[in-house]
Amino acid sequence: MESILGVKIGCLFALLAITLTCGLIPICFKWFQIAEATGRHRRVLSLLGCISAGVFLGAGFMHMTAEALEGIESEIQKFEVQNRTEIKGNSSDATDSALVEYPYGELIISLGFFSVFLLESLALQCCPGSAEGSTVQKEEWGGTHIFGFHSHEPLPSPSRGPLRALVLLLSLSFHSVFEGLAVGLQPTIVATIQLCLAVLAHKGLVVFGIGLRLVKIGTGSRWALFSILLLALMSPLGLALGLTVAGGDPEGGQGLAQAVLEGVAAGTFLYVTFLEILPRELAGPEAPLTKWSCVAAGFAFMAFIALWA
Repeated sequence: MESILGVKIGCLFALLAITLTCGLIPICFKWFQIAEATGRHRRVLSLLGCISAGVFLGAGFMHMTAEALEGIESEIQKFEVQNRTEIKGNSSDATDSALVEYPYGELIISLGFFSVFLLESLALQCCPGSAEGSTVQKEEWGGTHIFGFHSHEPLPSPSRGPLRALVLLLSLSFHSVFEGLAVGLQPTIVATIQLCLAVLAHKGLVVFGIGLRLVKIGTGSRWALFSILLLALMSPLGLALGLTVAGGDPEGGQGLAQAVLEGVAAGTFLYVTFLEILPRELAGPEAPLTKWSCVAAGFAFMAFIALWA
């Protein structure tokens, strides 16, 4: 018992150290400041951003969405088993079966997506001036029309970036707590180390992408450092919670609440990935196939890690 406790405490500090290191690299090194980059340096940073976009896409589909659907499905099965033991030979079995087969997981994820959509729409409705970007910003993000490739409206103004960055941090924070909780609840040393390594591999890349995103939208150094520190503390917090309840099963709806929160977090993460990260990284017309390859490489790496996570 003491040996597995020591391993879990070691995992706690590893999660904190790796997350902080990966998140602070793009913030602390001026090389990642794309506003000051030119020529080849700027192109490299752009492709690095595409890789991080693929990582976000993989994290959203292969980890957050998959885990949310699995958790919700598990809770529905528990409800179904409990309902069958309480009601037998009832004529409403067909109706109950239809209710159980309803895609609740997808619905909850969609609610997370639309909740952020509503929040952003309310913010723009209350502060219409925030929807107006500067001329330079519009030329930068909607710049495809300058080269004659498109005649569409410009991409959303970068002024929405901070709001979406906040949403991204909140959704990742929820997910990180549950990841740490899963590590803390592992019954054996081997299972604990295996899951911790998988979490470290994909969390390091995701947090690096978060740091890069904060730098790209011009977040102040203090706020960026605070954001990364807060995000880094979430997995250790979840692991500590897992240690306190190790060996116990979720009761009183706790498992269902966790699954629902995971689903909402996944929906918010997908919203930011598709409406903020991917459009901005793919906005320019240069090297489209190279950008596709970078996005695909980031996604493929997260899909590979999903074999163990």
